[in-house]
Amino acid sequence: MSHVFPRHTKVPPPVAISGEGVYLFDREGKQYIDASGGAAVSCLGHGDAEIIDAIKAQLDRMEFAHTGFFTSEEAESLADLLIQHAPGNIDRVYLVSGGSEAIEASLKLARQYYLEIGQPSRHKVIARLQSYHGNTLGALATGGNLWRREPFAPLMIDTTHISPCYAYRGQAEDESSFDYGQRMANELETEILRLGADQVMAFVAEPVVGATMGAVTAVEGYFKRIREICDQYGVLLILDEVMCGMGRTGSLFACEQENVAPDITTIAKGLGAGYQPIGAMLCTDTIYSAIENGSGFFQHGHTYLGHPVACAAARAVVAAILERNLIPRVQSQGEKLMSALKERFGEHPHIGDIRGRGLLLGMEFVHDRETRAAFDPGLGINRAFKKAAFEAGLICYPMGGTIDGKQGDHVLLAPPFIIDDDHIGEIVDKLDQALKATIPA
Repeated sequence: MSHVFPRHTKVPPPVAISGEGVYLFDREGKQYIDASGGAAVSCLGHGDAEIIDAIKAQLDRMEFAHTGFFTSEEAESLADLLIQHAPGNIDRVYLVSGGSEAIEASLKLARQYYLEIGQPSRHKVIARLQSYHGNTLGALATGGNLWRREPFAPLMIDTTHISPCYAYRGQAEDESSFDYGQRMANELETEILRLGADQVMAFVAEPVVGATMGAVTAVEGYFKRIREICDQYGVLLILDEVMCGMGRTGSLFACEQENVAPDITTIAKGLGAGYQPIGAMLCTDTIYSAIENGSGFFQHGHTYLGHPVACAAARAVVAAILERNLIPRVQSQGEKLMSALKERFGEHPHIGDIRGRGLLLGMEFVHDRETRAAFDPGLGINRAFKKAAFEAGLICYPMGGTIDGKQGDHVLLAPPFIIDDDHIGEIVDKLDQALKATIPA
């Protein structure tokens, strides 16, 4: 009998015992192709000898030094590498243990920044519906995933949400994609004015929406307008790249492809590639200087900040992404995977949209392709699909509530950057097998 508290008490998972490349193996010897990198984590695949050696070497030197007393060479080196490639005026790195911690740190930093510069009334956060920013209370409150939020609503800070940029369902027939994006972005200005421009401290968004909507990208010009609005009203732009960053969408930082730079950004998942738990919050020199020249102390912290072993792993991961030229590979293999998905499922009566960027791709399931009507949530299409895919030896990331937190089903794909053409074929074949078992054409 297991004493582990699992994610689901009624569905005991198999025991994973090894990984190699794009595959994981369970105790019974079954092989699974990891087409979602777990949760968009395993960007380098499993068993990468170079990353493992970096971890071992760090353990031989030093396992831990608390940041209340020391910095470390590993933290400094990782921060230098990230800042070397960071967008805009991003200048400082705050190293944590995961994405939710990074979002929590971002919210606290935004609030303290305004206290330091003499604008204490700013405390309100605006985000987008159908977003996900983590599972701690502050991160959960910021996210717009209704079914995740609902049980814990009485415990959460008060936040407000505008519409997502979701052209497949929101763009009018007589509206250009650019005009649609401007209309959605302008909701931010309306909400800032409704709350009071002197009350709002930050707008939080994912450059590419991950788990909650399934690889939804914004239309051209949307984030440029968002940046203009934030600048106009003195609101900090926090971009959550926990899932879509670190090369996943075809650039080291996802916002590069939107031609905008944030005031604060968060990364995790692919930062450690699964080899160690690590995340980071990055901020501009302006924000850091406000703390440095004010109180001098960021009133926040966790025990495992800047953990040397995690930092050594992450430094090796980021170096591998850059030095092995994996970002161009993400672009090329992402195009191939997208083409393969469209070729196989582009006319499927129950696939409404195939979307994404780089190697963060999604397919939205529909009951009726013409009307885009969703399946009855009671059918549990996403759960049935996940089960069928897993039985076929495919790890993917289906989710429900795509449209409004209740209706809609999709599957997210985020395979390792090392996938080859044969792996793409295997992923598509097993998706097809799962689809036929779940939603016959």
